[in-house]
Amino acid sequence: MASFDIVSKVDPQTLENAVNTAKKELQTRYDLRDTKGGIELDKKANTIQLSSENSMRVKALEDILLGRVVKQGIDGTALDFTAEEQANGALVKKTIKVRAGVDKEAGRKIIKAIKDAKLKVEAQMQDDQVRVSAKKIDDLQAVIALLRQRSADIGQPLQFVNMKS
Repeated sequence: MASFDIVSKVDPQTLENAVNTAKKELQTRYDLRDTKGGIELDKKANTIQLSSENSMRVKALEDILLGRVVKQGIDGTALDFTAEEQANGALVKKTIKVRAGVDKEAGRKIIKAIKDAKLKVEAQMQDDQVRVSAKKIDDLQAVIALLRQRSADIGQPLQFVNMKS
């Protein structure tokens, strides 16, 4: 049987390049030049820490970071901006999670979309990925086309890997 895996991951080197480029832009922007804090990438926790004097500057840091991430070719939905800002002394901090792996809710949406399309394929969750298998490769390609059309509904960037026939 032919199969492939649906995953959601971000290349760590590309993310690091985007963060470093955002740091350089932060140093050169006139309105943000003398601010305390900045942008820090934590590779182990897979998070990005933004900090500045007030929430308006933190929002400006978000915009800079998002612009640089998109220019590096990373989907903007890979960053989770939903965390609340926290005041810590003189600085306002915000932690942004980098989404890695297909979470349970997104996996259910993917499997439901595949079943609603009534294609002759089987989809199942495996840890942080979804495996799709079928007898024909054409059915698998139809699933890929379907999920690319509905990627906005899922809310996560998806990659299709390990195509086997």
